Amino acid sequence: MELQSLIDRAYDLILIYGPKLLGAILIWIVGSWVIKMILKGTKKTMERGNYDVSLKKFLMNLLNWVLKIILIVVVLGIFGIGTTSFAAIIAAAGLAIGLALQGSLANFAGGVLIMIFKPYKVGDFIEAQGEAGSVKEIQIFTTKLTSPDNKEIIIPNGKLSNDNIVNYSAMELRRVDMVFGVGYDSDIKKTKEILMNELTSHPAVLKEPAPLVRLTELADSSLNFNVRPWVKNADYWGTYYDIMESTKQALDAAGIDIPYPHQVEIHKEG
Repeated sequence: MELQSLIDRAYDLILIYGPKLLGAILIWIVGSWVIKMILKGTKKTMERGNYDVSLKKFLMNLLNWVLKIILIVVVLGIFGIGTTSFAAIIAAAGLAIGLALQGSLANFAGGVLIMIFKPYKVGDFIEAQGEAGSVKEIQIFTTKLTSPDNKEIIIPNGKLSNDNIVNYSAMELRRVDMVFGVGYDSDIKKTKEILMNELTSHPAVLKEPAPLVRLTELADSSLNFNVRPWVKNADYWGTYYDIMESTKQALDAAGIDIPYPHQVEIHKEG
């Protein structure tokens, strides 16, 4: 008798909720397809409108989340949970959700601030939170970087929006800062001429702003010269490496000594 009662109860539940479950599954499948089409259409519209790459990816990510939340609300509505009831449930659980997701909310707010003030964009090389790399993607909650040795770095937007950021790609021109030390017996005028010649002869070094060579320090074992050429941002590292190598060769050819630590062995007679 009890078994028959359970069977009847299960049958009644199937009659009541079966169509709703099938309807929910159907709406989820169709809704997911509609969301995919909306995202695809929005992406094409943004591409035609020449939207900023960072803004495009951020808005696409945000739209995807919003549409999925709407779809979930619609599916819940099939089971009799109306929007009013759903709002009441969210309100009742608001405090707990807020406490649990406070970090995520801060990261979302940080992402919005980044998109508004644009301290960096996709493709820029930045340094922040002890990490450095090229900006690969700005998402709703995080920013993805690619390090020079091809590692993926993920940093929360909340931290990025509330801390220092060094953007090496923000300016069109950059100054290459180098220091060369020569021996105290070296001719200062001749050394400056050699250093300046290495700068002016390099094709990437700009005439304006003019390169600078100055004796800046009388160190313990060397005369230190600051060497400051200006280059286009993209030419920074190539110029740095070229001048380092060519200057060493030019100083050697001129017989100008570059001091380095020496080890002197003292032999004691037994």
